[in-house]
Amino acid sequence: MEFFRIKKDIPFMSWGRYTTSISLLTFLFAVFFLATRGLNFGVDFTGGTVIEVHYAAPAEVNRVREELAGIGLQDSLVQNFGSTQDVLIQVPLKQNKIGANLSERVLETLRAHDAGVELRRVEFVGPQVGKDLVENGAMALLLVSLGIVGYLWLRFEWKFGLAAIIANLHDVVIILGCFAFFQWEFSLSVLAAVLAVLGYSVNESVVVFDRIRENFRKMRKTEVTEIIDNAITRTMSRTIITHGSTQLMVLAMLFLGGETLHFFALALTIGILFSIYSSVLVASPLLLMFGVSREDFIKPEKTEAEEVLP
Repeated sequence: MEFFRIKKDIPFMSWGRYTTSISLLTFLFAVFFLATRGLNFGVDFTGGTVIEVHYAAPAEVNRVREELAGIGLQDSLVQNFGSTQDVLIQVPLKQNKIGANLSERVLETLRAHDAGVELRRVEFVGPQVGKDLVENGAMALLLVSLGIVGYLWLRFEWKFGLAAIIANLHDVVIILGCFAFFQWEFSLSVLAAVLAVLGYSVNESVVVFDRIRENFRKMRKTEVTEIIDNAITRTMSRTIITHGSTQLMVLAMLFLGGETLHFFALALTIGILFSIYSSVLVASPLLLMFGVSREDFIKPEKTEAEEVLP
């Protein structure tokens, strides 16, 4: 489906040196912030206590934060959960200064200002469980990456596979770098978003690479840069429709989904934007750097003398 057709090919490859240089700098900055600041892991990973309370009327989240700050829990994460009447309180293990009676003390403090507060559930995540989640999450990320590497290596010629792998890992590191730089909370839902972006990004690269491979067989007397520019331009309509529709849904979660879905949607937003950028302005220029040519797909025709020779 094409809502519009661009008649003249856009010279994307003429910007390749600039875009790959910008991507390299951005990648290095992301790695630097990951190494120096690290990720701000949530209770899922660090361990702590999760308390869910219910109010008879819509709860004022800011007031709840102030009440908790009064008992030394100013760093707790407070957010609406499911509805405006339900509040989820997450207290990291390292910030719990109250001890085993945490839930009782929190409920007592909240009821001092609103007697109708009900305690719905209390869950404790131990430090060992959090450590296991970190290790399992890292293993999941590694296995997904290896699976994608294997898929690309089998489906495409190695230059295409290597370019796509670099572009996809670039997207993941950029997301993690943003969370490290701004110290946004990194939870299990954010990890799920990162894994989703990996699959989303590889899909975009595969679509562009399929068109490039097809062009090499059709446009036999055309320069490599023109072949790649044509392939990207011909897929622009599909890219805009697909990513535009996806981004509308993600923006709805980002602005209307509340704090519970905020960082999940934020990670997806960053991933979607960079997956478009990397598949067009990172992966494709890398093909040129790796020396992709028509001979990678089409064997050169033999001359009559070569055919006679045994």
